[in-house]
Amino acid sequence: MSQGIFVATTTNGAGKSLVSLGLADSLYKRSGSIGYFRPVVPGDSVDTDPMVQLMRENYGLDAGRAAGGVTAADARRLAAEGRTDEIHERCVALFDEMAGRCGIIVVEGSDLAGADPGVELELNAELARHLGTPVIGVVSGAGLDGATAADAVDLARRTLDESGVDLLAMMVNRADPARLEEIETAIRPGRHAWPVYVLPELPELSLPSVAEIATALGLTQVAGNLNLDRDVSEVKAVSMEGGNFLQILREGSLVLVSGDRSDAVLATVASSLAPEFPVASGMILTNGIEPNEQIRRMYAESPFPIFTTFTDTFSTARAVATVRSELSSSQPRKTAAALGSWHRRVDGNELLQRIDLPRAERTTPLRFLHSLIERARADRKTIVLPEGEDPRVLRAAEILRRRDVCDLVVLGREPAIREIAAREGLDLTGLTGLRLVDPADSPERERYAREYARLRAHKGIDLDRARDIMTEGAYFGTMMVQLGDVDGMVSGAAHTTANTIRPALEFVKTRPGVSIVSSVFFMLLPDRALVYGDCAVNPDPDAEQLADIAVASATTARQFGVDPRVAMLSYSTGGSGSGDAVDKVRTATELVREGHPGLKVDGPLQYDAAVNASVAASKMPESEVAGQATVFIFPDLNTGNNTYKAVQQSSGAVAVGPVLQGLNQPVNDLSRGCTVDDIVNTVAITAIQAQSDQAGRPAGGRG
Repeated sequence: MSQGIFVATTTNGAGKSLVSLGLADSLYKRSGSIGYFRPVVPGDSVDTDPMVQLMRENYGLDAGRAAGGVTAADARRLAAEGRTDEIHERCVALFDEMAGRCGIIVVEGSDLAGADPGVELELNAELARHLGTPVIGVVSGAGLDGATAADAVDLARRTLDESGVDLLAMMVNRADPARLEEIETAIRPGRHAWPVYVLPELPELSLPSVAEIATALGLTQVAGNLNLDRDVSEVKAVSMEGGNFLQILREGSLVLVSGDRSDAVLATVASSLAPEFPVASGMILTNGIEPNEQIRRMYAESPFPIFTTFTDTFSTARAVATVRSELSSSQPRKTAAALGSWHRRVDGNELLQRIDLPRAERTTPLRFLHSLIERARADRKTIVLPEGEDPRVLRAAEILRRRDVCDLVVLGREPAIREIAAREGLDLTGLTGLRLVDPADSPERERYAREYARLRAHKGIDLDRARDIMTEGAYFGTMMVQLGDVDGMVSGAAHTTANTIRPALEFVKTRPGVSIVSSVFFMLLPDRALVYGDCAVNPDPDAEQLADIAVASATTARQFGVDPRVAMLSYSTGGSGSGDAVDKVRTATELVREGHPGLKVDGPLQYDAAVNASVAASKMPESEVAGQATVFIFPDLNTGNNTYKAVQQSSGAVAVGPVLQGLNQPVNDLSRGCTVDDIVNTVAITAIQAQSDQAGRPAGGRG
């Protein structure tokens, strides 16, 4: 029987969508099988509701597991006609349909934005009773001090209790960040004495993005950057000469200006090109006028988007003021900020212990990747990103910090980084836990150079040469890891694998007892995660090196929740074949067994015997690995690299990696074709490696 949790509010503007998203995230971590139901959607269509679309995309839900019930307009019409029961019947039927597909369903109540909030509140309470779901009540803390927030929680508790619902939790959202502790202290416990979680107001959620404004106003983009995922800090309607206007222009302002005001248009564009001046989030040319061709040529490549509208400046400003900011799949930065706030302020485990939830039995790709973020966040580390002048790296850095996954040091020339960030609409200035460092100007450069010269003196490296080398991001970042100033490094988005690994091999070195640095890919199939090694680093390892790779890969698998059953792969199974290639695998298997008798390993095995239970039963019936392998060790790079790509392309498996293993410190490589999500995932993996590394070291530093 499926369960549900109903998220409701007693007042408008409480920001309950953030609570719904955070709750879904915690539930997904716990059970892996969730649904989302919004009985009454505020827009014109239940199919295009932004929250429904966001839940579908974020958690891989289809239309049968994330859906809306009726539109707010339909609900009001039916209620006015005395047909409220019809709303209930529709919603209960949809919920019951969804229940057959999901372990637990997040139900988000209506916004109480209609003419009669009391009617909506009663509708939500009735729905919760009909669906048999406990309720999380959300109170707006906007503008409240501790005493008034405590009174608001008491009133909401009493209102929900009197409506006959089963109250699971109370939360205060949108509280003044400076008053969080005051509000927490003032709130009186309910009858269960459960914690009441208090979440702060997030400015980035209350302000609309350029994309939301462009969509709401039906604007036409005529020039500039195509990225519309930009926060609008304020709206500036130009009513003065361009030079004077620059005195009031602020970073992230949306500029509204009549298209014939060439002075103000050019001043806004010029401001974005000077590092010491602010960059607008966008510009709307009003009155249906565009400047002459020469001016248009000057702003064609503007770092911010430029739109036109036929309405006048005043009417446009009034229309912009009505645009609501919403969480949606097209706003990943807002989603990251919302999830970061939830996991900082809410103990998901404590909250979900209040109800009996099933545990997930299968590991889907989305669940595996989700678990990376959760585990990295649980014990936050600091990761250095040497390629700070790559826009993908900066986008990933912003998402990582907004989601509160780890602290970051981003290397590069600060003016160049800030220029790229402004061009891409990224906000790096307001993020705590993110530090920009230019290796060439860093006060640590001399210390790092001296250490490098000491470590490489046997190779003829003197201090002057070491100083030059420490201006290179990969060397500077690796030395930060080596000296314990950060916990790990991720590089390779703009450089080769050799550029990432070489510094680590020079002075980080391999772990004691490990002869070789190797790599694995996590191959995420629809229902499980497998580990493939080595598919990226070593062309033709010998038997001893192959044994090392197997042991390291098993350790990595266990570190990331995969129970290692190691298949040593070859073109022959058991004792049926002979030859140098098979003998190498056979020897490597014996070396693993001798050195690690507790590890489940078998080989040589053909791939089908390793994964297919029926093939294994005929070829290796006594094996505890054949037919159920989770870690696959390929005999050489040619075989491994081709196999992982073949599986990825033919089966739709998600390949995560390469993940480097065998080094003394966590350093990981990226593909030069990597996406922002790839960078986020690799940083999370590196942070988890750092957690495990430090847990196994004696007190006194990172080594």
